[in-house]
Amino acid sequence: MTVKQHTLPNGFRIVTEHMPGLQSASVGVWVTAGGRHETPQENGIAHFLEHMAFKGTKRRNALQIAEAIEDVGGYINAYTSREVTAYYARVLKGDVPLALDVISDILRNPVFDLKEIEIERGVILQEIGQALDTPDDVIFDWLQERAYPDQPMGRTILGPEERVQNFSRADLQAFTERHYAPERMVLAAAGGVDHDAIVKLAEAMFGDMAPGAPATILPARFAGGECREEKTLEQAHFALGFESPDYCSPEIYTAQIYSVALGGGMSSRLFQEVREKRGLCYTIYASAGAYSDSGMTTIYAGTSGEQIAELAEITIDEMKRAASDMNAKEIERARVQMKAGMLMGLESPSSRAERLARMVSIWDRVPSLEETVEKIDAVTDADVRRFAEHMASAAPAAMALYGPVATAPALQKLEERRAA
Repeated sequence: MTVKQHTLPNGFRIVTEHMPGLQSASVGVWVTAGGRHETPQENGIAHFLEHMAFKGTKRRNALQIAEAIEDVGGYINAYTSREVTAYYARVLKGDVPLALDVISDILRNPVFDLKEIEIERGVILQEIGQALDTPDDVIFDWLQERAYPDQPMGRTILGPEERVQNFSRADLQAFTERHYAPERMVLAAAGGVDHDAIVKLAEAMFGDMAPGAPATILPARFAGGECREEKTLEQAHFALGFESPDYCSPEIYTAQIYSVALGGGMSSRLFQEVREKRGLCYTIYASAGAYSDSGMTTIYAGTSGEQIAELAEITIDEMKRAASDMNAKEIERARVQMKAGMLMGLESPSSRAERLARMVSIWDRVPSLEETVEKIDAVTDADVRRFAEHMASAAPAAMALYGPVATAPALQKLEERRAA
């Protein structure tokens, strides 16, 4: 498999990876325009714009966009995160030109029809309502808000209802003009693809775009704090977040190995102690997430209101214990799990294209899998234990609680337990 890159004169970047033997391909455009690029008044507009891209262009109406891809057996979708909005399709390799034509069309020629805006506004309001009715979704938005208060990184991606209800056609156009510039776009393709052919298509579809003004974003500042909402639910939902390395930090792999050992699988410390030995919950896990200038290691669990205090205290105790006795065997197990998960995940062209876009956005190059594996292998047991000590005693923390959580200890009490 060969990774190739090319940059058009206007800054538009193209990255492809040919995967021999595949009859399909995944292609898409990743735009550095997510939730953190919004002003407070725009909160939710990046996601609204993602929805509107499929609602009609100068060349196709909404049905024709869907039919163009589904008539050839493919599918098309999009997502919005805090740092990027992605538009992608999976098709047979002979239909890659069609997929790119549709994607370029929805990116460059949206009409933002007033009737369609109102229809999609209702859809998004329903999506917000559904999220609010899903405790193990909404709790992570609250955790993010407490970790990064009063800043773009802490706002929800969907946005509040009052903002979504008032976005206008002019608002959508203004955000597009400000952020959808060629130097902030990456076209990634993987599978049965031909690099030179895709470069020619990109030149025809995106080469005439004018570069935009330099992007400015507020740096993320992890502050921490607590959010607690009492509600009559079957379970008490508990989420802890700790400041962690950003994805350019040399410690990012240490953080990921630590999170896998702590709560990344059935053999992890939290799963074994909290679920298997004590039966306090059905779900508990830890994960290390990262952004361009910050990161957060998150622990989540759901339990009964009567057991939430015990679960919270044991979680802190397990973090402290890991700092003192995390052994070489479990660190190696976590390392192997991490490498296997990465390599198995990259067996699909969609995962490959996603990785290509992410790597080019971060480093303007695609590190080889061998290079990434070497960095994972270079993390020592001492590195992980040192990181575990920092997480257990010094890393700034945030907490979110939802449901029957009256008996849950305050974050300050947990901080005192960390320090004891």
